[in-house]
Amino acid sequence: MTACCASTEAHSAPNLSADAAPGKGQTRVRIEQMDCPTEEKLIRDKLSGMQGISAIEFNLMQRVLILSHEPHALAPALAAIRELGFSPVTEHAGQSDTEASVTPRKQAWWPLALAGLTAMAAEVMHFAALAPEWLVAGVALASILLCGLGTYKKGWIALKHRNLNINALMSIAVTGAVLIGQWPEAAMVMFLFTVAELIEAKSLDRARHAIRGLMELTPERATVQQADGSWLEVEVKQVALGARVRVRPGERIGLDGEVVAGSSSVDQAPITGESLPVEKNPGDPLFAGTINQAGSLQYRVTAAANDSTLARIIHAVEQAQGSRAPTQRFVDQFAKVYTPVVFALALAIAVLPPLLLGGLWFDWIYRALVLLVVACPCALVISTPVTIVSGLAAAARKGILIKGGAYLELGHKLSVLALDKTGTLTHGKPLQTDYLALGQADLDASRLLAASLASHSDHPVSLAIALHAIDNGLPLQAVDNFTALLGLGVRGTIEGIDYHLGNHRLVEELGLCSPELEAQLDRLERQGKSVVVLCNRSRALALFAVADTLKDSSREAIAELHQLGVKTLMLSGDNPHTAEAIAAQVGIDEARGSLLPGDKLQAIEALQARGAVVGMVGDGINDAPALAQSQIGFAMAAAGTDTAIETADVALMDDDLRKIPAFIRLSRQTATLLKQNIALALGIKLLFLGITLTGQATMWMAVFADMGVSLLVVFNGLRLLRK
Repeated sequence: MTACCASTEAHSAPNLSADAAPGKGQTRVRIEQMDCPTEEKLIRDKLSGMQGISAIEFNLMQRVLILSHEPHALAPALAAIRELGFSPVTEHAGQSDTEASVTPRKQAWWPLALAGLTAMAAEVMHFAALAPEWLVAGVALASILLCGLGTYKKGWIALKHRNLNINALMSIAVTGAVLIGQWPEAAMVMFLFTVAELIEAKSLDRARHAIRGLMELTPERATVQQADGSWLEVEVKQVALGARVRVRPGERIGLDGEVVAGSSSVDQAPITGESLPVEKNPGDPLFAGTINQAGSLQYRVTAAANDSTLARIIHAVEQAQGSRAPTQRFVDQFAKVYTPVVFALALAIAVLPPLLLGGLWFDWIYRALVLLVVACPCALVISTPVTIVSGLAAAARKGILIKGGAYLELGHKLSVLALDKTGTLTHGKPLQTDYLALGQADLDASRLLAASLASHSDHPVSLAIALHAIDNGLPLQAVDNFTALLGLGVRGTIEGIDYHLGNHRLVEELGLCSPELEAQLDRLERQGKSVVVLCNRSRALALFAVADTLKDSSREAIAELHQLGVKTLMLSGDNPHTAEAIAAQVGIDEARGSLLPGDKLQAIEALQARGAVVGMVGDGINDAPALAQSQIGFAMAAAGTDTAIETADVALMDDDLRKIPAFIRLSRQTATLLKQNIALALGIKLLFLGITLTGQATMWMAVFADMGVSLLVVFNGLRLLRK
């Protein structure tokens, strides 16, 4: 990685020079050394003029280059990339970023440590005259070779391709210092620059396989009906459209489809985010990756494995991560102008005074090299990652895991925060909230009867009713002839009397509904609650409401966000009544319900199109596309899925939403220190520039100024750890 990327955790937005024409091939090329815009610019400049290359797309996060090309152009393109010092590896057709393996690049620490020791030794020997000059030069050269070969290699490649980047400037400055005999200074400058790169590498900690967990949701095999009516397990990738598939209770559904036989409840939380299972009957849709809970189902496949809702979620995450442009850092933009300007100024100082004013060549060359050393952007390069790393460490102490400095720096610009409901604002576990006797029925007796029936069912609503009774010490009664009525409720006999416990539809089928009961059901359902009714043969006895309850911290967190000027928006898979009820309780500005993952993604994109800086909070896989598309994705780490955590940029380790306002405040403190560091580094360098031009500066002073300002910005950045 080059130092121009310090403080930048960047990946490029797709940048197509032209649309791929029909018939042209497309090849994915993984380039392990491609981390930041410096490498991207080298590759783009190299390939842009090549015949047969019609489009170039970069995904720096995944270190992937996608080429649209004529068949004959691939080999020359790969050869051209190798000329730049990279190692391109083509991927198999259809292979995704997640499927491609990435070998971590581990580097030994001892060469840099030894380089620092030898650079310091050269300084001490030279300053104290403890050794002859040739020994000082030898020690300094050893330091440069230990830590600077990579910089020299990248600098040479940049110069060959007429790209005057920071590596080229550093290579020239260090070489110039060596040529005029300033060995210790050359070694120290190269060491500092290498340390800056190391700090950068440690600060860029982004997950590069954000959606691996999604692929594990679907089973590898499905039970498919054959032509002779028999059933056979087949790999899901081989199941054809229209095939009839059977799924047993407890099994995960392998493909999108439509129910053709059977009834059951299905946990759709991985796809829709609904907090409660959804009853499925013939004609209802099924999603790959969801879990069949109660009865056996048969369904007709409506989408191939690579085109299922889950597959589209995977693709949406990949696209969102690949297309999202990170905040461009001031250091990166500044270096594009600063570096060539400094080089041109140094060249002018070295050449023009001797030619035009009769100055001494050695004197003015020395001044030019002093300028290159003092003007080296090391302080700028170091200041940002040190400040960011300090902020990351401070956040970790608060229980906030931030996956890169880009998000910490961007947090102070957050203007809208979108939140999932289930597991984010609420606990994600349904609890009994209401119970009400109907007519002259005995409430305590009805609670006991309902809990006894519910204790025999594994439906989440039944479990909530049974748990409430057990927690309150009610002794459950024996139930005979228990029957689960799929999609309706349960039935059983207690002390010789038949009872039903079920939903509104069951009460209608029993003919026991009344206007009064309808009104009660409507009132509770509008509050976002699931309601079941206990009935005997002749009338409805009592109703019980179950709902996902708010976390205690949610209201306080939303209030703090509003105080910070951040607008809030709920994006939920639950029905609109539930979403609006929860939003009203917690104080959220706007709520939207019945949203699939693609709908949440579109909502985020619409906000971004209006210029908003959007954060997204979620805990489920259904939130992954929106988490990836948002500028900052927050995952509820303790309760969230692995995929949501990996896809998100910030993980709240204790699921406390109040950590988000704390994150924003920390981001604002970090932004202030970054501005201070940049002003400090540039101000001191401009001051020293004037001293250099008057001939009063020496190489020692240049090195001292460069090291001094670097230490100043480091110490300033470390202040975050004290807060």
